[in-house]
Amino acid sequence: MAVSYLLPCSALVAVLVLLFSVGMAAGAIREYQFDVQMTNVTRLCSSKSIVTVNGQFPGPTVFAREGDLVVVRVVNHVPYNMSIHWHGIRQLRSGWADGPAYITQCPIQSGQSYVYKFTITGQRGTLWWHAHISWLRATVYGPIVILPKPGVPYPFPAPDKEVPIMFGEWWTADTEAVISQALQTGGGPNVSDAFTINGLPGPLYNCSAKDTFKLKVQPGKTYMLRIINAALNDELFFSIAGHPLTIVDVDAVYIKPITVETILITPGQTTNVLLTTKPSYPGATYYMLAAPYSTGRPGTFDNTTVAGILEYEDPASPSPAAFNKNLPVLRPTLPQINDTSFVANYTGKLRSLATAEYPADVPREVDRRFFFTVGLGTHPCAVNGTCQGPTNDTRFAASVNNVSFVLPTTALLQSHFTGRSNRVYSPNFPAAPLIPFNYTGTPPNNTNVSNGTKLVVLPYGASVELVMQGTSILGAESHPLHLHGFNFFVVGQGFGNFDPVKDPAKYNLVDPVERNTVGVPAAGWVAIRFRADNPGVWFMHCHLEVHVSWGLKMAWLVLDGDRPNEKLLPPPSDLPKC
Repeated sequence: MAVSYLLPCSALVAVLVLLFSVGMAAGAIREYQFDVQMTNVTRLCSSKSIVTVNGQFPGPTVFAREGDLVVVRVVNHVPYNMSIHWHGIRQLRSGWADGPAYITQCPIQSGQSYVYKFTITGQRGTLWWHAHISWLRATVYGPIVILPKPGVPYPFPAPDKEVPIMFGEWWTADTEAVISQALQTGGGPNVSDAFTINGLPGPLYNCSAKDTFKLKVQPGKTYMLRIINAALNDELFFSIAGHPLTIVDVDAVYIKPITVETILITPGQTTNVLLTTKPSYPGATYYMLAAPYSTGRPGTFDNTTVAGILEYEDPASPSPAAFNKNLPVLRPTLPQINDTSFVANYTGKLRSLATAEYPADVPREVDRRFFFTVGLGTHPCAVNGTCQGPTNDTRFAASVNNVSFVLPTTALLQSHFTGRSNRVYSPNFPAAPLIPFNYTGTPPNNTNVSNGTKLVVLPYGASVELVMQGTSILGAESHPLHLHGFNFFVVGQGFGNFDPVKDPAKYNLVDPVERNTVGVPAAGWVAIRFRADNPGVWFMHCHLEVHVSWGLKMAWLVLDGDRPNEKLLPPPSDLPKC
């Protein structure tokens, strides 16, 4: 059953109750039909035709339980190539269903279809799906709600209701034209015109009061907000006036509960929070605000604020479920846009649950170590050309270890599986920068980066430590990095240049937070560990789409293991062709 997450709370709870009460055996099959189609949508008093799934913006919610088989038939009715990524799903041995175009599959061409099949193994919480080609995920995205197995409770008090909250960005212009123009000129793309909550820009933008997300609540109840940052290019602060939030889950992994006034969520991340309403009717309504976190980014960015409204049901009203429209609206205070100390303190508080039932299985010994620099750089302008990069003879670029990734014209996974990788990719991605420099200090004179389609090759089962070092070549800023096919443990982070002698001594190997997307601190570093227990080709990239477009991405190739359950499954018969 394909259900829109724009359902009212009561309907959403009815779906969740149905899944809890039916008592399906483990391994139930959840089938969905995704028709990718053009839909006319009006925002900010301007209408345009956008790419949607099933005519919904944002798209339908995928509901499942841990252990279920999910089957989604995607039919492409639009003139663009399409692929769908199931962000955060481990895809154990099922890399063909992961979705990034030209990495694990060729895109679904117009008029064609593809059936994604994957089993949800060892995961429960909130994830999400989105288009994974060009900038189409600006409007093609939706939640994934994974419930525990039947009879397994949450490791925290069960909420009365659950509500998905998706942040997005809205451009009045066609986003495909926006990125196309930027790539032609070598400059930064035009910024979005608004942020959105569940597709709605809200009352702080012109002509948008009627397009406001409202969370309607009752006194004395607990609500779980399943928060997802689907914005293309901005990390966001989020707060609700007068209502602390207790974080219980990030990236579909339970954590030790912490209560905060404000959360920070990067593009690609999810955060489940418990919101406890006031014990009696407060006689006020409350803004829910989200605004960007940004440091030192070259060019411009969307420095606006999106608002939703939390409304209490008035028990004194003669009509049931009535809401008083003439109440004062209270507003929360968000951190300053460049408050790096808040971000560091916030991320440092997140800890895995690390119990017998939900252990933090951190690799204690490391087989392979990598040190990746991540940041911006330049490409030279074409001969006799003029560009709009940092200087008029350069174009913006981005790289990992000075390699700006070039997408191939055929899928990497298929090239590997068929043994036809020659001239498609090379297996020699550098394990460390070829030319070390003062990464967060004075930048080198030469800011040009190289191009290439290079992979890191790992044996099955290897334990990996990766230190990602931010650079300040064209300004220090945070880079949210997402790793497909794996969760990882964030064992350390800090500012300045990583010290390989002193910093590992401060690693948390007991209860580090487990994620699939992490922000590399502005002018700092982050260390992660994971086990290469999933054969296939797995994309790793910045989740700021502008930096992905400039090349801040790479891929890992994990070889098959010796046992049958350590080998990549064969490709499906309907795998799209390039």
